[in-house]
Amino acid sequence: MSNTDQEQRSASRPGLYQEITDRIIQQIEAGIIPWVQPWASNTSLSIPRNATTQRTYSGINIVLLWDALFSRHFEVNQWLTYKQALAFGGQVRKGEHGTTVVYADSFVPKKAGDGRSDAAEGAERRVPFLKRFTVFNVAQCDGLPFEYAVQPKQVSQRLPIEAAEALISASGARFERVGEHAYYHTGDDCIRVPDQTSFFEPINFYRTALHELTHWSGAKHRLNRDFTGRFGSEAYAREELVAEMGSAFICASLGVVPTVRHADYIGNWLAVLKNDARAIVSAASHASKASDFLLAFTSTTSADTEEAA
Repeated sequence: MSNTDQEQRSASRPGLYQEITDRIIQQIEAGIIPWVQPWASNTSLSIPRNATTQRTYSGINIVLLWDALFSRHFEVNQWLTYKQALAFGGQVRKGEHGTTVVYADSFVPKKAGDGRSDAAEGAERRVPFLKRFTVFNVAQCDGLPFEYAVQPKQVSQRLPIEAAEALISASGARFERVGEHAYYHTGDDCIRVPDQTSFFEPINFYRTALHELTHWSGAKHRLNRDFTGRFGSEAYAREELVAEMGSAFICASLGVVPTVRHADYIGNWLAVLKNDARAIVSAASHASKASDFLLAFTSTTSADTEEAA
C-alpha cells in the first residue's frame, strides 16, 4: 500500500478527530475545561516537553498531555516514546499504558481514474489527517539516565508579575489600562483592560491581558486568523475558543495558573465542537501559534516544538 493510500485511509476515517472531540465534549459537559487544570503544588505548571529533546509539544497535544498529567497524577510534565526510552538505556515498566498524541498533516488526493492529483490541474484540495503516536511519562519508566526536577510552579499572586509585564511591553501592542471592560478593538488595533485595582483577584488582570493579547495576535497583519464565513454565527465562538486556549498556554509558560476568562461562551464552544469534529484540533493549533508568536517577543520559552498538531 502506498503512502498516499495510507494517508487517504487515515483521512477518510473520522475516528481520531472524533475520538479527541468526543473526549473534550464529555469533559466540558461534565464541567471540566480541559485547557484549565487544577494545578496542585506538586504538579509541574508548564507546557509538556519531550524528555529526550526538551522540545515542547504544541496544539492539541498540550491539552491531551495535560489531561493525562492530571488524571494519572504525574508530577513531572515530560514525555517520551517507547523507542526513545530504549535508546537512552531505559525501559517503560511492564503494564504501563501510554498516552496518545497526534501529528497533523495533509495531502492532495489523486484524481480518480488517471492517478494524477487534483493539484496537477491547479485545483489543489488538501485533505487534513492525523497520525497517532504513543508517549509515556518519565514516571512510567525505569533506568533513564536523566535527573528530573519538578519544573517551575506557579508564580506568586503578588503584583507585578515581571514576566507578564515584560511580554505586554515587548509585544509593542497599544495597551491601555482604562475603563470597566476588557476587549481588543480591531478598528484601532488597541487593547483595553481595566486597571489592576479593578480586579477582585489582581492576578486576573494578567489572565485577562493575555487573553486580549491572543485576540490581538490574530490581526490580518500578524497571524491573519479569520474565521468569518465558517459556520457564520459561530465565527466569534471559534475566535474566543482560540483566545481561551492561547492565553492558557501563555499563562502556563509564564507560571500563571490558567483560568476560564469567558465561561458564558461554553455553550457556543460545545455547539462548534458538535458541528465540526476537526474544530478543537484546529483551534488548539491556532492557539499554539498565537502563544508562540507572543512568547517570541521575549526569551521566556524555546521556539522548538515537538510533534505539532
